[in-house]
Amino acid sequence: MNYLIYIILGIIQGFTEPIPVSSSGHIFLFKNIFNTQMFNDLNFEIIANFGSFLAILFIFRKDVYDLLQAFFGYIFTSKKRDLYEKKFKYCTYIIASTIPIGIAGILLKDIIESKLQNINILGFAFLITALMLILIKNKNGNKDDYDITFKNALFIGLFQIIALFPGISRSGTTLVLCLLVGMKKTTALKYTFILYFPISLGTMILGVNDIIEAGNLNNVAIPYLLGLISACIVTYFSYRWLSEIVKKGKLWKFSIYCICLAIFIFIYFR
Repeated sequence: MNYLIYIILGIIQGFTEPIPVSSSGHIFLFKNIFNTQMFNDLNFEIIANFGSFLAILFIFRKDVYDLLQAFFGYIFTSKKRDLYEKKFKYCTYIIASTIPIGIAGILLKDIIESKLQNINILGFAFLITALMLILIKNKNGNKDDYDITFKNALFIGLFQIIALFPGISRSGTTLVLCLLVGMKKTTALKYTFILYFPISLGTMILGVNDIIEAGNLNNVAIPYLLGLISACIVTYFSYRWLSEIVKKGKLWKFSIYCICLAIFIFIYFR
């Protein structure tokens, strides 16, 4: 039964990580519906997130390799700087978008875990996600990858902080912000998930110490592995589905789901 629960949680994580409906919000809701301490395993959420990380990394492996090569090539190979300049700037924009949410995540980690794990707050958070998705219903800019500016990157980084709250989708928030600064849909999708890597990696690094201190890896190794694998597989297909939805301009339809979910929370947990 424990194995099955971890597989289900991995599937939930995998399905909801790419799409703009908040994976952390869904896992928290799942825990509250079943009302048991059995699922209060924050370390597992880190492991499941790593499964999603691996899937997204596989999808964007060529882009990540090219950007890393350009970033370090620009720094260490002065003769080829003209060749690497555009991609190097793109990397600095990713860094600029990461720093604000990274700092906020470190400073607000305890508050978010202790004060904001509230089911009613979760309902309002889903409504905020829905509102953001409705806001960009007809948005489609004309900026390609290398038309992004430092100002755009900083704007995305600062306002992305709201995605730290459970129930507010990080991918949804970032996609909305990218479209608001005038990016094309495909450009916005790529920037959103390239930005996912440093943020997710930072979360995992911060959580490694908690996993080690828990001291129960021998007991949970198999359930964790099952959750990781299921999250990885489902994330891959979920992202493919999302990319088609974004290209068709149907992202706003997820707002209907978020509104319905919020109504369910307010009725079920009243």
